[in-house]
Amino acid sequence: MKAVLITIGDEILSGDTVDTNSSFIAGQLKMIGIPVIQILTVADKVETIKAALQTACNSADLVITTGGLGPTKDDRTKTAFAQFFNDELVLDAATFSHLEKLFIKRKREHLLELNRPQAMVLSRARIFQNENGTAPCMMMEQDSNLVFCLPGVPYEVKPLITDKIIPFLAKRNPVNHLVTRTVTVVGIPESLLSAQIESWELALPPSISLSYLPVGNRIKLRLNSNGPDLEVLNANLEAEVQKLQPLIGKNVISWKGNEIQEILKEILLARILTLSTAESCTGGALARLLTSVPGSSAYFLGGIIPYDYRKKIEILNVSSTTISEKTTVSAEVAQEMSLGCLNLFHTDIALATTGVAGPSTDEFDNEVGTAYYSIRTRTFEKTQKLYLPHLQRNDFAQFVAIRVLQDLVDVLVTGE
Repeated sequence: MKAVLITIGDEILSGDTVDTNSSFIAGQLKMIGIPVIQILTVADKVETIKAALQTACNSADLVITTGGLGPTKDDRTKTAFAQFFNDELVLDAATFSHLEKLFIKRKREHLLELNRPQAMVLSRARIFQNENGTAPCMMMEQDSNLVFCLPGVPYEVKPLITDKIIPFLAKRNPVNHLVTRTVTVVGIPESLLSAQIESWELALPPSISLSYLPVGNRIKLRLNSNGPDLEVLNANLEAEVQKLQPLIGKNVISWKGNEIQEILKEILLARILTLSTAESCTGGALARLLTSVPGSSAYFLGGIIPYDYRKKIEILNVSSTTISEKTTVSAEVAQEMSLGCLNLFHTDIALATTGVAGPSTDEFDNEVGTAYYSIRTRTFEKTQKLYLPHLQRNDFAQFVAIRVLQDLVDVLVTGE
């Protein structure tokens, strides 16, 4: 089975809204062995939607659309679906009952009449109720195609996909699961690593493939396996990973992590270290990355965003003289911020960032794209400067945050 995803909405095409649904759905389908071969984004127009449906159905067995559903009478998506499948819209009693209960729960009974059209569904559709919203998911089956029509709100799409559509597809069309395991290695060149694990690699079963992915001074060994039994796949991968222990155990910094924040978690937990952050130019991006990992409360104690220079002085005890002489965007201020953060939170490690994200210079006329960060422990401090004038504001903050965590991992592993 192959899939095509269709995103419906003028707001996506205009750039006002980012399509996060497609990447999420593609990732979920991948886990049950269904590849996405095409992603289409189309305007909220009946003929355009119908043309996209035709293209998708000609290319794949499975089609999933998101967006375009709403409580207004000019719901073009349902109209397009009705015309494409030569069907009619009817009031679905189960969906209407769901709407009544939902609005009573939300204390919004007065809106029920406006939302009544959302209980109108294609007469031949199978309905998957949307527990987090008013627009249900409709599934149409025609010839060899399965076509799902979902709302566009991400927090409605995700549970519909994970809780209802993926289990339905997995049960209806038993397919191979795809499982990935990543082992991250440092302190060894790729050529030497390859030679060191050659016998292990050559002995891997045919169902497991290996890739070498250099990232900075680290190498990710990514093992992929596919098959019908998820438990067996995971057990087989774990068995092969365990065989690496005597071969490269001293060079492994993460046996399971893929993202830098996951790798950092393993290191901090293993060493029983705590961490805090003081962010200016990254505006909370560091804390967001750290807390995106389950269990991060065991080592991340907290962070602050002293955006205004007076808060740097007031909260972190940054010297006003340092700011006046060096400006807020300087190595010296980053260093004093990390020291203040370390003392404020009483952690083993403190991270501090300061810089100019743009689009204009700051009050000290520092150049856009300039950033400094400080990594501090009780006995060690490292300051680094970055210059990223080509990055937009949000990309700048994300890039700096990831770089800081990457550098912290290197410091913890190499001591420098």
